[in-house]
Amino acid sequence: MKTRILSGLIMLPFLFILYFGKNVLSIACLIITLCAVYEFFNAFKKIEVRGSLPVVATSTTILYVGLILLNNWIGDNPMNLFLIATLTIFWLFISIIMSLLYLFKINDRKLEDAMVTITALVYIVFFIFHFALTDSLAVIINIPIVWLIVIASFATDIFAYFVGMTLGKHRLCPNISPKKSIEGSIGGIVGSVVCCGLFGIFFMKTMLIHCLVIGILGGVVSQLGDLTASIFKRKIGIKDYGNLIPGHGGILDRFDSVIFVSPVVFYYMFIITMF
Repeated sequence: MKTRILSGLIMLPFLFILYFGKNVLSIACLIITLCAVYEFFNAFKKIEVRGSLPVVATSTTILYVGLILLNNWIGDNPMNLFLIATLTIFWLFISIIMSLLYLFKINDRKLEDAMVTITALVYIVFFIFHFALTDSLAVIINIPIVWLIVIASFATDIFAYFVGMTLGKHRLCPNISPKKSIEGSIGGIVGSVVCCGLFGIFFMKTMLIHCLVIGILGGVVSQLGDLTASIFKRKIGIKDYGNLIPGHGGILDRFDSVIFVSPVVFYYMFIITMF
């Protein structure tokens, strides 16, 4: 437990990235995404499935470079977000085509190689991109909503861990993650609601109810993201995606909940603020 707590504290300086936002956050998301994709593909090599890192790395870089250029060119304009969303759909279409073209070397590659490449594009790259999109939305509406992604994700993880350790008796998904408990799951959701609510009281008073809703949604979806990552690991036969962060595993192990929470926060806040 001590190693896990100390490793969590080591990550605190990364919160400064949220403060600076904009290009700094986009670059950080790019780096985190590329590291996560590398871990993902490296894990699948253990079962002889090889995704195309060049395809995903190239398309990811293009995606974030485009975001940075559009943010600097158009600025804090709602039309910028609609343009980014449109181009992102086009990017996803082209990227999936490139992943399928990877199969054209038919004697050397399997169907699973293309499927894991597409999975990485959608599950990791596209989902995490919503973190940067949320920051762009936050700049436009001048509300620090991007913090809710981190708060909901990390609060759920922390509260679920400690509540599960002290009160956990009933297994949540024993075939997926044997150590997770129903009590811990409930504790994680409650912790997310409390922390998001406190953030709303101090920084988003006019949107407190929405902070609480995000706390509930984030608490649930965060755990779904964690369990999804566990399913991949169990099928592959590994404990962690990496060992970059002692007590936490790799980048993908630490950000598996953020991957699911980011789209939820973005679409929820986009709908209530833009329509």
